[in-house]
Amino acid sequence: MQTNQGGGAAQQRSLRRTLSLPLVTFYGLGNILGAGIYVLIGKVVGEAGLLTPLSFLLAALLASLTAFTYAELSARFPLSAGEAVYVQEGLGIRLLPSVVGILIVLAGIVSAAAIMKGFAGYLQVFVPVPAGTAIPLMLLLLGGLAAWGIAESVAVAALVTVVEVAGLMLIIGIAAPGMGMLNSVLAEGLPSLTETAVLPGILMGAFLAFYAFIGFEDMVNVAEEVRQPERNLPRAILLALLISSVLYLLVSLAAITSLPVERLATADAPLAVLYETVTGREPVLITLISMIAVVNGALIQIIMASRVSYGMARLHWLPACFGRVHPHTQTPVMATITVTVLILLAALWFPIEALAKATSFFLLIVFALVNLSLWRLKGGVETERYDAFHVPRWVPATGFFASVVFVVLQAMLELAG
Repeated sequence: MQTNQGGGAAQQRSLRRTLSLPLVTFYGLGNILGAGIYVLIGKVVGEAGLLTPLSFLLAALLASLTAFTYAELSARFPLSAGEAVYVQEGLGIRLLPSVVGILIVLAGIVSAAAIMKGFAGYLQVFVPVPAGTAIPLMLLLLGGLAAWGIAESVAVAALVTVVEVAGLMLIIGIAAPGMGMLNSVLAEGLPSLTETAVLPGILMGAFLAFYAFIGFEDMVNVAEEVRQPERNLPRAILLALLISSVLYLLVSLAAITSLPVERLATADAPLAVLYETVTGREPVLITLISMIAVVNGALIQIIMASRVSYGMARLHWLPACFGRVHPHTQTPVMATITVTVLILLAALWFPIEALAKATSFFLLIVFALVNLSLWRLKGGVETERYDAFHVPRWVPATGFFASVVFVVLQAMLELAG
């Protein structure tokens, strides 16, 4: 196949394999956590109200189907241009791998832009720095770190991930007494599922919440820098998704039992508002953690999008300049600079909810194609020769169906709104 030829070229790569199972797990977990929960929990509450945990549960189920598909494909084809390679191998349609790769890069750029908007919102709690000043300065720092080296970048991301988890555990801990009153909260304000606006609200909330789960797919795009990727990548993907799902469900319960949904829905820094309301103290600590979390998510998106661009260039699906690796840093510097500039432009031009929805929309299209690719691969004779990580064939089939249904529902809801 074409990708196998590309894989031969990839053997000449100069990326460095430095990422262990714990590091790549923290890399994925940091991206999942930083990408959504600190920024969008209030927006999800605004759509789903007291049924917000159902939106997070639905989003988690959708994400887990595709995560298992990614786990198998990452073991089959441990290359940097992950999704583009998977679609090439599974579907073999000319130009489609390039389209998929570009969609992934766009999703990373748009996601990082949304995260940077969230960073600017949390920064306002401390100092009234205009977003037009704060965002460029932070992106300059993050782009420089990503260009410096993968080991350094991921080590920083892993350390920050520990802080992110601690911040979510802090929120869960301070809200624990209120969570014990969940039944009375739901009894007083829970709408009936038969009400006209309830189901669309849950679905729209799930679509936004799905954004908070994205990040596991980015892990496959550092495959060429992971030690023993055939074994470590599948494990890391599933571990990261499991941990984040549990944390999200607990945080969503903490949110709806601690604050009125109207206040959460309008908050630019929702977890900071929750902390201040419950404790009566200034939200300095949780705001700092939130800022660190969202910045971490942006860093990982820069790494991911630059690695996809690098991998596609090495497979001759993008201009060769994006596949060049700096001799000292051993990172794709040109790809990193380009991605950082595009993130800056998107962050300054578009609102956060539009960015989050666009990210989810792009990724759901890619997820549908990736699931279909694995379904096709598992129906061929190649499966008989493959003995690494396996999932049943119904997993990618269900993931494909769920992704398509979600895309259609989102389009219908947007048109209706």
